[in-house]
Amino acid sequence: MNTTRFAIIVALGVTAACAAGSTDNSDDAGQPTADAAPKKDASAPKNDASSSNDAAVANDAASDAQTADEPDAAPPEAIVYGHSPDTLYTFDPNTHAVTMVAAFSGCSQSLLTQVIDLAIDSKMNAYATTFDGIYSVDLSIASCTLIKTGSYPNSLSFVPAGTLDSSVEALVGYFGSSYVRIDPSTGNVTSVGTLTGGYASSGDIVSVAGGGTFLTVTGNGCGDCLLQVDPTTGDMIQNYGQLTHGAVYGLGYWAGSLYGFDSAGDLFSISGGAGDAGLTTTDIALDAGVTWWGAGSTTNAPATAADGGAIATE
Repeated sequence: MNTTRFAIIVALGVTAACAAGSTDNSDDAGQPTADAAPKKDASAPKNDASSSNDAAVANDAASDAQTADEPDAAPPEAIVYGHSPDTLYTFDPNTHAVTMVAAFSGCSQSLLTQVIDLAIDSKMNAYATTFDGIYSVDLSIASCTLIKTGSYPNSLSFVPAGTLDSSVEALVGYFGSSYVRIDPSTGNVTSVGTLTGGYASSGDIVSVAGGGTFLTVTGNGCGDCLLQVDPTTGDMIQNYGQLTHGAVYGLGYWAGSLYGFDSAGDLFSISGGAGDAGLTTTDIALDAGVTWWGAGSTTNAPATAADGGAIATE
């Protein structure tokens, strides 16, 4: 955790004790971590045709053929989630509306809720980390279920299937410069790689299928810089340079643009990056009255805008 977030914690009157573990490489003063709970998917039962009614059988066969031609899943809803230490919000990337979902419940082993980051997979299953453990999160009501107590990363994201695992998405994060994988069913942490070059996570990582994996960092004069990182190793691919905001503890992605959430309450978009043009940062909400501590978006978010534009990746 960097100095800014530590100052916030002191202002709340909390003393965070960092538990040492085999993978406890937490940066600075132990920035908060959070995980979200899986959202249940519902599927409609399919009615079988009566074997005694030929017309019904024919109708069912036609219905099944039509179903086979339909897409496997509807396009994801245009939504990015952001949160303060104790409250979950939604951000609409089309209208720029910020809406409070609810105060987090069950997301702490103490009286004070301090959710430090959020990760969401392609099916909208969510996980959050706190100073005391990792939780699954019901995004509809901001309710948490404990998976395991312990020390967890201050930056959290899923990476697409085929990255660290050939068949499933992987939950990953950074303890400073140490890149780890977390088993969302058990909370067990496994070391994967290292972010080199003197950089360390300043707050968040986000990854989208076909669109890249991005991380906000400090170090080497950055406060904050935006990196593209390799989700298979955790190391840097390219440095886009200094952002116009510091303490960017939340990152989301939608339709070719990144969305940054900083601890001062600012929410902004990051786009471009093609050729020598560099990135374009556009403020959306300045000092929104929310101390942003994290954000998350589905790995199934659109990788490009309607016109095909996106942040240039290598």
